[in-house]
Amino acid sequence: MKKALALSFALSLICQPGAFAADKFMNTLDKELGRSFKLLQKKGTYPLYYLAYRVFEDDYVSYKGKFGALTKESDPSKFRNFQVELRVGDSHLDNSHKLRGSTNTVTHVWSDSLPIENDDKAIANVLWRSTDKAFKAAQKQLTLVKASRALKVKEQDLSGDFTEEKPCHYLGEVKEFSPASGNWKDRLRMLSGLFNKYDRVRDSAVNYSSERQISYMVSSDGAVKREELRSYLISVYAEAVADDGMILWFYDRFESTDADGLPSEAVLTEKIETMAKRLTELTRAPLAEPFVGPAILSGRAAGVFFHEILGHRLEGHRQKDEEEGRTFKEKVGTRIMPVFISVVDDPSCTRLNGIELSGAYKYDDEGIASRKTVLVDNGVLKTFLMSRTPVEGIPHSNGHGRCDYVNAPCARQGNLMVIADGERRVSPDELKEMLRQEAKRQGKPYGLYFDEMAGGSTFTQADQPQLYKLYPLVVTRVYADGRPDELIRGVDIVGTPLASLENILGAADDLGVFNGVCGAESGSVPVSASSPSLLIHTIEVQRKPKSDDKPALLPPPVRRQP
Repeated sequence: MKKALALSFALSLICQPGAFAADKFMNTLDKELGRSFKLLQKKGTYPLYYLAYRVFEDDYVSYKGKFGALTKESDPSKFRNFQVELRVGDSHLDNSHKLRGSTNTVTHVWSDSLPIENDDKAIANVLWRSTDKAFKAAQKQLTLVKASRALKVKEQDLSGDFTEEKPCHYLGEVKEFSPASGNWKDRLRMLSGLFNKYDRVRDSAVNYSSERQISYMVSSDGAVKREELRSYLISVYAEAVADDGMILWFYDRFESTDADGLPSEAVLTEKIETMAKRLTELTRAPLAEPFVGPAILSGRAAGVFFHEILGHRLEGHRQKDEEEGRTFKEKVGTRIMPVFISVVDDPSCTRLNGIELSGAYKYDDEGIASRKTVLVDNGVLKTFLMSRTPVEGIPHSNGHGRCDYVNAPCARQGNLMVIADGERRVSPDELKEMLRQEAKRQGKPYGLYFDEMAGGSTFTQADQPQLYKLYPLVVTRVYADGRPDELIRGVDIVGTPLASLENILGAADDLGVFNGVCGAESGSVPVSASSPSLLIHTIEVQRKPKSDDKPALLPPPVRRQP
């Protein structure tokens, strides 16, 4: 009874007429949510107990330059994507509960597009139709969930499907958006034309985009959110092919929440020149052999390493899913890596070492405030990344419920940070010397140094091998006898998470930040991963697959010099 009273009281606060008089759009969302929640509580076999509307409103523009000319120009575009999250039953068992054996992972949300104009009748019509569809689907889904529970063995984690949390009330300022700051068309012509000097570069692109996203949320438990996120992005891509047909490529990105925060033309020019020269060197580099031995991961590479092998496996929903491998489910309170390493995830942090972090946000997509979460403290696993889906022993969210407009929120990484004990950190040169000594100790002629990483992938399901795979871009051999380092090509890193984490031997006193976009069950979300350079006792690499096609038979055309 107390729960029902609390819900009604929260709803009465949010659904007052004119509650968002200054924001006509939010007022329309609020009124339709209140009407739908009140009426649907009296319908269906299973009672409605939670309803939320999320809207992702985007303003976007982009330009693309290639070899000194524009190849793509998008007009400023605006769109609104809408999601209804609807739960029937109760917080212990509802329609979001995963149906074992089913491939359907979105069971309690319904998405659609909304009018971009603030016409309350047009908007309310989409909300009404989507809510009705979601409610009918929810009734069917919960029936299937209950039948499945009756026919299958008891689940190991019976912690419920939804947590009760203090509702947020955040109406962030929305400012005028300028989609393109400065003459980026001419800049892209100049910057992309720099690749004309390099015959081995067969394809390249320099892209500019600016985006403003306003995320809105209202819910039946009183949550209110309006948060603006801006992104100004420059990305650079270059591709070449070696004589044996192996395709080689580099990619880098520079992102800021402020147009003036992007690198200057001089900095971008230097980055592009360095990329093109390194790519040319790489086409002539020897092909790597499969190898097991010591290695250094630069800070950015180590960030990707932790994102894939640890971060995904600490996402809360994986700990209760019967079909997941649950590598760390029973390891809370135990040491999983060396005592001089700690790991936190802090989406409330916007900058680190002067670098903006892509995974920053004030409130997650379930209306919970972002916060610093200590995942590993001095080598000991402390907790998991949590959304409003509870896990046995962890009954509340820690602000990591994230999604795109199509998929249901689940626990995701934000800004993953690897921290090494200051007393154990050494200079990068000292770490490199430690690599040489470790190679000698293991009887290896060399160790490997991974400077850049494109990304990675990992398997977490129980019916698959618990493996990860990382995709290095720049790899060098560091010879134990002191010979000059040698650039090599054509390797991927493979391994298992538990063994890899225990293999960390040392850390440098530097810091690298990798910003990117991560795709998983709840869609693509921006993330960052940061770390000092790490010395690893044993890393295994395998040959990268390559094409059998010959390089171009024709020489490249005479390119216009910038």
